[in-house]
Amino acid sequence: MEKYDIILVGAGPGGLTAGIYAGRQGTKNLILDKGLAGGIGREVPEMENYPGFDNISGLELIEKMKAQAIKNCELHENENVLEITKNGDDFTVKTDNDSYLSKSIILATGSSHKQLNAKGEDEFKGKGVSYCATCDGFFFQGRDIIMVGGGNSALQEALYLDNLGANVTLVHRRDEFRAQKHLQNQIEEKGINVIYNAVVEEIKGDMLVDSVVLKDTKTGELTDLPISGIFISVGYIPHTELAEQLGVNLDESGHIIIDTEQKTNIEHVYAIGDVCVGLKQWVVACGEGAVAATSAYHDLNGVD
Repeated sequence: MEKYDIILVGAGPGGLTAGIYAGRQGTKNLILDKGLAGGIGREVPEMENYPGFDNISGLELIEKMKAQAIKNCELHENENVLEITKNGDDFTVKTDNDSYLSKSIILATGSSHKQLNAKGEDEFKGKGVSYCATCDGFFFQGRDIIMVGGGNSALQEALYLDNLGANVTLVHRRDEFRAQKHLQNQIEEKGINVIYNAVVEEIKGDMLVDSVVLKDTKTGELTDLPISGIFISVGYIPHTELAEQLGVNLDESGHIIIDTEQKTNIEHVYAIGDVCVGLKQWVVACGEGAVAATSAYHDLNGVD
């Protein structure tokens, strides 16, 4: 069984950055990811707030990070971690392909798209219901669609869909967005229609989506809106299954609790990125990756 100084679970922006830092410090480290490097970050159509790039897609930035990371660490994509156990001073990491030993663990397990839990949502997945504008937006050029959500991701994807030529309406459950002001300004400049104080009650159709029922959150009034597609961006669910196996403490929202050095309550277990308490931004995840790798290196070598 091969042994590493640090095993990182998850190859998102934070995990790749941690791999870069860990490798440059001279540790033997391995990144494992159940899919391709980047995860849902590969779906981000455009970013205008990542330092050094005026505008870059998530996929392009991930590929740049990945190319840099594999110069400094070992990366196994499409290898799912099933279980992590503590055995004395070491951790045993069991995947669907192999088992490994490690002195330290960095959890960068990320999150997945949250669902609306509306009637018809599961039935019409892939038939007009989508959680990825970059994956499916092309199919809705010239068609009426809605984007559900009010955060940065929802507005970014609404702008992307509008640029593709889709007829986009934003639907938000509150009376104002929580997204950054510059994104709100772009929505207004583009003339993208917005329906405030509304939630999706039901998604309807025959073989494909052809309408949604919207409920006014103030009056309770129901409205049937004809559409060809619904894109959903209403937050994320942190992946904490491995953390729970290890006995890592979570907060009431289900996120991993970490200190300023990215340490959890379990010795030699660190956590970074969207799975943790804190701001969900790429630049934050990268910073946390650098901190976690440095903390792990210090702890392994007895540096205060």
